[in-house]
Amino acid sequence: MFLDFGQIPAFLIACVVVILTPGVDAFLLLRTSMRSGTRAGLWALGGIHAASFVQVGVVISGLGVVLARYPAVLVALRWVGAAYLLWLALSIARGLLRRTKADEPLEAVADRPFRRGFLTNITNPKMLLFSLAFLPQFIGAGQPTAQLAMLAALFLGLAALWELLIVIAAGRVAGGLHRPGVTTALDAVCAAVFLTMSVGLVL
Repeated sequence: MFLDFGQIPAFLIACVVVILTPGVDAFLLLRTSMRSGTRAGLWALGGIHAASFVQVGVVISGLGVVLARYPAVLVALRWVGAAYLLWLALSIARGLLRRTKADEPLEAVADRPFRRGFLTNITNPKMLLFSLAFLPQFIGAGQPTAQLAMLAALFLGLAALWELLIVIAAGRVAGGLHRPGVTTALDAVCAAVFLTMSVGLVL
């Protein structure tokens, strides 16, 4: 059997649970879209999924198994990811301290959202480890490479759809965030979340 479609129902249920669990990508998209609008959020979404394709491609090609055999590589990647999340938190906090103009355009905070989305995802080893541990459970009787490719496409498609809804919903309320109090609260929450995730990634 080339593809085992009997695995799909259970896989889709598991995907929904995983995708609806908030993570660093969701918070990054939420902040980017609410602060800078839908267009910036879409760029960040594109960066996130470009990185996801790279990581999933590594797993499907078999390189993920090789990486998993060398814990030092994954440890180094984990520290890089934690450092980047810490940098994001500190950047947001620094922006809070330096903000002096209450009417600053929202677009000013959109610092290359595609690159930020890509780096946030590519430096997070959780996607690689998730793909290694999660996808193979649903290979079933299918040809491994083809089955993994199909499962990865389904997962990334569902994740992209959910995150697109986040971007659109957050972008719609971007206009109401010109008020300094709202933007300050949003940034404070996001900085705290990124800092917490950085510590969690190390631990």
